[in-house]
Amino acid sequence: MFTSSTRVVPEPKKVPRHIAVIMDGNGRWAKKRLLPRVAGHRKGVEAVRATVKAAIDEGVEFLTLFAFSSENWRRPAEEVSLLMELFGRALEQEVAKLHANEIRLKVIGDTSRFDRRIGELVAAGEALTAGNSRLTLTIAANYGGRWDLAQAARAYFAAHPESLAADAPVNPELLEPYLATAYAPEPDLFIRTGGEQRISNFLLWQLAYTELYFTDMLWPDFDAAALRAAIASFGGRERRFGQTGDQVHPGGA
Repeated sequence: MFTSSTRVVPEPKKVPRHIAVIMDGNGRWAKKRLLPRVAGHRKGVEAVRATVKAAIDEGVEFLTLFAFSSENWRRPAEEVSLLMELFGRALEQEVAKLHANEIRLKVIGDTSRFDRRIGELVAAGEALTAGNSRLTLTIAANYGGRWDLAQAARAYFAAHPESLAADAPVNPELLEPYLATAYAPEPDLFIRTGGEQRISNFLLWQLAYTELYFTDMLWPDFDAAALRAAIASFGGRERRFGQTGDQVHPGGA
C-alpha cells in the first residue's frame, strides 16, 4: 500500500517510478496502410514488448497499460472478438517470457465479462509471476476509472458496515486500499499516443497529480526513443504538489 501524493509529497525524481499509458492509434495505423484494423492491434502488441523492455532499461518500476476500456465493448462485435482473441493469445505466449525476465503481471478491471479461458490465463499468469520485482506490468482490461471508484467504495463498505452511519466520516485514505492499483504508487507520468488529449476514464483517482504527456505518434510506432522523449519531458518539469516554487527550490536552487 502506497501513500497518496495528496497527503505526502513524493521524493523528486528525473525518471518516473510509475508510468501509465493509453495505447491509442492502432486502427488508424492500419488504415493509413490500407490494412485491416486487426493488423494495427497485432503491431501494437510488438510496441508493448518494446516499451516493456525500454521501461526496464530506463529504471521504471511500474508500467500500466490501458488495453481495453469498459467503453470499448461499444466497438463492432467483430473487432471486440478479435481483441479478446489477441488478449488471450498474448497471455498464452508472453507470460512465460515475463516470468523469465522477472516481471510481475497484474491485470485490473472487471474480468467477470471475459470468457473462462481468459480468466484462467489471467489467474495463472498473476500467480506465476507474483514473486517477481524487476518491473510490475499492469494490464487494464475492461477497466474504467468510475468502475474502480465504485468497486472500491463497495468493498470498503462491505468491510466496514459501521461506516454507513450518517455521521461516520469517509476520508479519501480509507478507500485507497481498495482501489485496483493499491499495490502500486500513483503514476508519475501519463502518456497517451495517437494525438488525443484526454484521459478517457483511465485511473481517475490515481492521476490526481500525474504529469500528462501527449504525442501524435500512433501506438504501433511507439518505441524506446519515444519513451525516452516522454521521460525527458517529465524530467524537465517542476512538480509542486500544491507547494510554491520557492518551497520546491528553497533559496532559488
